[in-house]
Amino acid sequence: MADFISSVSRGNRPDLAIDNRSKKVEENQKEAARTLRPEEDFRDDRVELSGVQEKAMAAPDFDSEKVERIKQAIREGNYPLDSRRIAENFMALERMI
Repeated sequence: MADFISSVSRGNRPDLAIDNRSKKVEENQKEAARTLRPEEDFRDDRVELSGVQEKAMAAPDFDSEKVERIKQAIREGNYPLDSRRIAENFMALERMI
């Protein structure tokens, strides 16, 4: 029989549903804790980069002189900033989130 005020059937109690959800959350947390390794197990982990990745990291693919000129202009206060454009870009990023 439905309760016309809350549209919830008398057999389907929301307070029990919340209890069941919290029990599932606790069970999931316990399961995750069982599958995680203790910190000391990570001591022997290693990362090895392939030759392509090492070359890419060694020789960056950008104009480092231009970057240095921009850095210097920023330090000296000579780099032109368009606050409106910056704000518009932040808004575009915010919409993506």
